[in-house]
Amino acid sequence: MKIAVIGAGSTYTPELAEGLILEANALGLEELYLHDIDEERLEIVGGLVQRMVQAQGSPFRVQCTLNRVEAVSGADFVITQIRVGGQAARALDTKICLEEGIIGQETTGPVGFAKAMRTIPVLLDICGDIRAHAPGAFLINFTNPAGIITEAVLKYGGVQAIGLCNIPFGIQAAVARECGVSPEAVELEYVGLNHLSWVRRIFVSGQDRTQELLEKTAAKPANIPALKLHPEFQRALNMWTNSYLNYFYLHDEMLEHLLSQPKTRGEVVAELEAKLLEQYQDPNLCTKPKELEKRGGAHYSSAAVSLIRDIHLGTGKKHIVNVQNNGALPDLPLDAVVEVPCLVDAHGARPLVMGRLEPQIRGLLQHVKAYEELTVEAAVRKDYKTALLALTTHPLTTSVNKAKRILDGFNAAHDLQLVRKT
Repeated sequence: MKIAVIGAGSTYTPELAEGLILEANALGLEELYLHDIDEERLEIVGGLVQRMVQAQGSPFRVQCTLNRVEAVSGADFVITQIRVGGQAARALDTKICLEEGIIGQETTGPVGFAKAMRTIPVLLDICGDIRAHAPGAFLINFTNPAGIITEAVLKYGGVQAIGLCNIPFGIQAAVARECGVSPEAVELEYVGLNHLSWVRRIFVSGQDRTQELLEKTAAKPANIPALKLHPEFQRALNMWTNSYLNYFYLHDEMLEHLLSQPKTRGEVVAELEAKLLEQYQDPNLCTKPKELEKRGGAHYSSAAVSLIRDIHLGTGKKHIVNVQNNGALPDLPLDAVVEVPCLVDAHGARPLVMGRLEPQIRGLLQHVKAYEELTVEAAVRKDYKTALLALTTHPLTTSVNKAKRILDGFNAAHDLQLVRKT
């Protein structure tokens, strides 16, 4: 097997490498190609990965390259984890939104829109390389906003693709810790979109433990009390909520919190990454440093490597991933990308039918999916009007006039090349 990682200069890459080392024999992994457009970061991160692999007896070869075609050619799996514009673009996008009194979060709302607009054209270029040089490869997308990016790839990329998020695996792991079992013993009845999802039922070793676990969650104190969902609401909803739903359920409190912070999350992460990269340069370091946990993305390695393993081995195991709907959620378009349990085998991921959505979640899901569909079209067609419609359609955009100013700010800051049509 050959695996290519596009965006390998990411500080996440050593965690991914750790998982690949553990599963190298099961995967039959022979080559890991690391590609990035930033030569310095690729050299630093790639150097650590090479030392990690050597320290474990070199179960596979690691090759670093600035040539994307070289990385992709003949690959069985291509993992995309890119950040177009880096943390600087993320911080700028956040400030543009906060100045208008609009929530700034890089996967949710207008900041997620800006990231998608910059990223989709690049991902579709990568798809062109895969079609030409690795036509049988699976693209595993970890690039945020993962659902929107995966929808663009499946509609316009012409490749096999699955979108991956660490949050579903993180929920499984949290339940497993609470119940004293392995994550494999936990099964979730999970519905929604990436970063907009709910767990209807939680089964542990085949037993329904939903009510018990929801009650424990409702009773737990929050690190920031103002940012905790009211227990009565949690009981009324009767579902485990993805933490990103707080941007919708606690909109005013989340906005106040973001405005009160001395630095944006992008600025904080940039500082953390600089420290990590400094550590990665230590020639004696040959393991993933503990500080990487502060970066976020916990369980990324487990989610990604287990997905690749189960495709390779054709196991038929369940994974919660981002795939084309195809009727799994009848209240959403067939070609929309959703985040639901899927059966994974050598043909990819097949979504399980989850049935109709409850009214308390259906409207929000349909609303956000409409925004996602428009965002994909705006990025592919580079059309200003469609972009404006997408931005104003998002539930967190509270004013058309603010949306227009934010869009113009994004366009000027990043040269999105949007075409104004009369």
